[in-house]
Amino acid sequence: MIRFIARRLVQVVPMLLLLSFVVFLLIQLAPYDVVDSITTPNMSDETVAAMRAKFGLDQPVITQYLLWLGNVLQGDFGYSLTSRQTISSELAARIPNTMLLVGPAYLAALVVAIVLGLIAGSRKGRWADRIIDSVAGIGIATPSFWFALLMIYVFGYLLRWFPIIGMHTVGKQGDPLDLLAHYVLPFTVLVVAFFPELSRYVRSATINQLSQDYVLVQRAYGSPGRRILGVHISRNVLLPIVTQLGLALPMLITGAIITESVFAWPGIGPYFLTATKSLDYPVILAVLLLSALMVIIGNLIADILYVLVDPRIRLGGAA
Repeated sequence: MIRFIARRLVQVVPMLLLLSFVVFLLIQLAPYDVVDSITTPNMSDETVAAMRAKFGLDQPVITQYLLWLGNVLQGDFGYSLTSRQTISSELAARIPNTMLLVGPAYLAALVVAIVLGLIAGSRKGRWADRIIDSVAGIGIATPSFWFALLMIYVFGYLLRWFPIIGMHTVGKQGDPLDLLAHYVLPFTVLVVAFFPELSRYVRSATINQLSQDYVLVQRAYGSPGRRILGVHISRNVLLPIVTQLGLALPMLITGAIITESVFAWPGIGPYFLTATKSLDYPVILAVLLLSALMVIIGNLIADILYVLVDPRIRLGGAA
């Protein structure tokens, strides 16, 4: 296991460097930069050139990349060009808020998906399967921002059950009940956004398991259908689902950009969108790099979890 992890970590380093360079290059290929966003027609060419030199934009791309990478390796993402604050401090304040919202929402969606997927798969073609599959289809086809606006209009404006903006009411920071009231709507939107694809994945895996020989053997021995589904099939269906926990890791950084922006939740979403609009490329680079890092780490965790829960892979790796 240690050798497996070490080998994967060695593979991660060049991949992460390549991703960081690609992300940096894509930002450089954008038609506008931060200087273009703050210049005015009255500025002279000398003033504009001085501003480019100030931000280091007059240097060759490879030089800019190496300087940026050296700072990042020291944990320094630089300063936001709009807020003038350190990006590291701003990310440190916003990432926990995103994790607080996205993490529980994804786990709740996973539980709902497992239950509904098992029910739908075990009743293929029946009314329960049709209802669950239809709900999942509607969930996949419904844009998150539209559903979020609908929730705001119904439960925030018409019924006035929940607040619709922010994470806290002014003057009530630290009040858990106030946080919960702000939490309900964006949490619900994310659960509805996450569970449809997961439920269809579980449904498909359940249908596949029902055709396996061990199910026929259990039925021949007279095992009840619920026991077969709850003990044997669910165990084999949950095996690949475990890996989804690792693959979902990137969502803890950028998994709710639209939902956070609609509800003005103080997470990564509004921060990233504001940086995109203002061409604040150091912030854009930092968020994209963190997202890429989470993708790589998530895949590594998924592989490790699969090796841990599936003995056949361990035996195969030992051979």
